[in-house]
Amino acid sequence: MSRAKRKRLIKNTVNAYGADILDSEGFLRSDKNIQHGDVSVMEHSISVCCVCLRIAKITHLKFDYSALVRGSLLHDYFDYDWHKNEGHLHGYRHADIALTNAADDFSVNPIEANMIARHMFPLNIRPPRYREGIVLCIADKACAIKETFSKPFYSDVIEELKK
Repeated sequence: MSRAKRKRLIKNTVNAYGADILDSEGFLRSDKNIQHGDVSVMEHSISVCCVCLRIAKITHLKFDYSALVRGSLLHDYFDYDWHKNEGHLHGYRHADIALTNAADDFSVNPIEANMIARHMFPLNIRPPRYREGIVLCIADKACAIKETFSKPFYSDVIEELKK
């Protein structure tokens, strides 16, 4: 499969399962808060979602793609500038805050809830229960490292989804 076709498939999958999240007021606000480097929380969340989908495709394992998209888009749904408000405690606290916010604004199923609550493993000691959460942990760490030093993965897909 060509790179362009793969990116189109990823974009379509994110839209198919996460359009309501992408269009929500809370998620749109996340574009104003910086996550890593000069990458916003929104851009980070979309990048993580795209990487999750890519990992899922590569592994050929069975995934709940709806939960994978929704949980990854909402994993950092904390709605504050952590550089100012939380500092060094952010890594320990934001997963629970993100889950509370996500559950308030969306219907979150048990897989999505577990993904959001446990995506900071191993910093937080509770590991994910589902394979979707394991993939999220891996994608989140990979994206955080990339964004700290460069632009995010799938930056062209991010721009298309932000429109």
